[in-house]
Amino acid sequence: MVNPAVLFDIDGTLVDSNYAHVAAWSRALEEVGHPVDSWRIHRGIGMDSDLLLDELLGGRAEDLGDRASALNSEHYLAAAGSLRAFAHARELVSAVADLGLQVVLATSAPNDELQLLRSVLGIEEDLALVTSAGDVEQAKPAPDIVQVAIARAGVEPARAIMVGDSIWDVRGAASAGVACIGLLSGGTGRLELLEAGAIAVYDDAGDLLAHLADSAIAALAR
Repeated sequence: MVNPAVLFDIDGTLVDSNYAHVAAWSRALEEVGHPVDSWRIHRGIGMDSDLLLDELLGGRAEDLGDRASALNSEHYLAAAGSLRAFAHARELVSAVADLGLQVVLATSAPNDELQLLRSVLGIEEDLALVTSAGDVEQAKPAPDIVQVAIARAGVEPARAIMVGDSIWDVRGAASAGVACIGLLSGGTGRLELLEAGAIAVYDDAGDLLAHLADSAIAALAR
């Protein structure tokens, strides 16, 4: 029998990148003539980009969406030097791998962004599997990326746990039958993550690492 799997979101979970995404979208939307308050953008980070554009552009999404998306990618990649792994994120991933669990990066980031994030993380030796935008047609909160991840890992939903920072991670995992641990590091509040269905919430990767022995992840490894 294959080992259970821990599915990690990247943005806001392992890499401090959510606010770089907010800044990139803010610039892009302003440049297409549709400025949006940053707090509204932040609430959609982690959501499927088409849904995000519908949310932020409304009836103008069809006309402005492609241009806004291209500009967003350009601005985000230009901010690569500001990205960093969260403190203890690498140690957390290594500790999970040391428990004998499969470490899976369950993300729908496009390949150029994914390669950037992987270079920032530096956890290649601990990875079992990685997903990307090319694996699904719709990102979270749809369950697709979680379903792809567990299928490739060869495990049933009950033998996997997701770790994410947004309600979109929690909802996507729940729709796939996978429990999700929430982290506050992406900027979403504890209560909101719990109400979305998170089984536990920790401050950040370091906090989860400090309590790993008592967590659902450790129980999964037993």
